[in-house]
Amino acid sequence: MAKLLPLLLILLCITYSASADFYRDAEITWGDGRGKILEGGRALSLSLDNYSGSGFQSKNEYLFGRFDIQLKLVPGNSAGTVTTFFLSSQGAGHDEIDFEFLGNATGEPYTVHTNVYAKGKGDKEQQFRLWFDPSSSYHTYSILWNPQRIIFLVDNIPIRVFNNEEAITGTPFPTSQAMRVYCSLWNADDWATQGGRVKTDWTKAPFVASYRNFNINGCVAGSQCGSGSDSNMKAEGANNNNWRTQGLDANGRNRLRWVQQKYIIYNYCSDSKRFPQGIPAECKRSRF
Repeated sequence: MAKLLPLLLILLCITYSASADFYRDAEITWGDGRGKILEGGRALSLSLDNYSGSGFQSKNEYLFGRFDIQLKLVPGNSAGTVTTFFLSSQGAGHDEIDFEFLGNATGEPYTVHTNVYAKGKGDKEQQFRLWFDPSSSYHTYSILWNPQRIIFLVDNIPIRVFNNEEAITGTPFPTSQAMRVYCSLWNADDWATQGGRVKTDWTKAPFVASYRNFNINGCVAGSQCGSGSDSNMKAEGANNNNWRTQGLDANGRNRLRWVQQKYIIYNYCSDSKRFPQGIPAECKRSRF
C-alpha cells in the first residue's frame, strides 16, 4: 500500500487538474444573472445586453502558472463587444496579462488584443487576427506565466512571448504580485471596433460568449509554492509543472515566427510615431 500511495496522489492531482469545475474554481462577480454556470460546472456563459455585461473571476489568486480556457466568442455581428480572459492583481501599481477579443461586423474578423502591465505600466500592445473563425467553435486560449517569461498561446500555438529582461533593460516584469483570472463580456463601442466607428447593434442582443475547460496549473498565493520556494513545490495540477521553466523549443519558435509574420496587425515595437524618441528598450532584443 505504501508503494501505491505516491501513484494515488499523482492520480488525484491529474483528476483535479483535468476536471474543470466552474462551481469549484470560479465565481460570477457581476452581471445580475447574465452569467450562468452550466452543465454541472463544466461550462459557463456570459451575456451582454444594453443594460449590462457580465463577468467572473477565479476564487484563488496565483503567483505564476499556466492558465487555460476554451472560449467560443459572440457569433454574427459582434461589433462593439469585448470578450476577455486575463490575469490581474489589485491596487495601485497593479500587474496584468491580457487577452481581449474585439468584436466586429458580420463577416469581418475578430481582433485579438494582448497587453502586459507591470507595476502599473502597460503600453505593450500587440494585436492579431486569427486563422479560424473563433465564434463557430471552441478554441483554447492560454497564458503561461513564470519568472522568466510570459507566453500567449492559441490552441497551444504561441502567438507572443514577453521575456523578463528587467535586469537588462529595466523594463518592469510581473514577478511579485499574485493575480486572479478574470473573464468578462462588455460593451466598448466607443473604441473596440474600427476605432469606434462601428457601434453595437442592440437589436442583436443578448450577445453571448461561452467558456469551458477552465484549467489552472499554478502556485496558489500564500502556499509554499506561491512564496517562491522551489524546494517546497505545492501547485494545483502538480503533476504538470513544466510551466515553471517553460520556454520555446525550435518548433515553438517556428510557430511563433509564423504567427508574427502572417497574423500580427499591430506591434507597439514598430510604432515609431508613438515613440518618436526611440522604441522601448525591450523591443531592441529578439522576439523569438
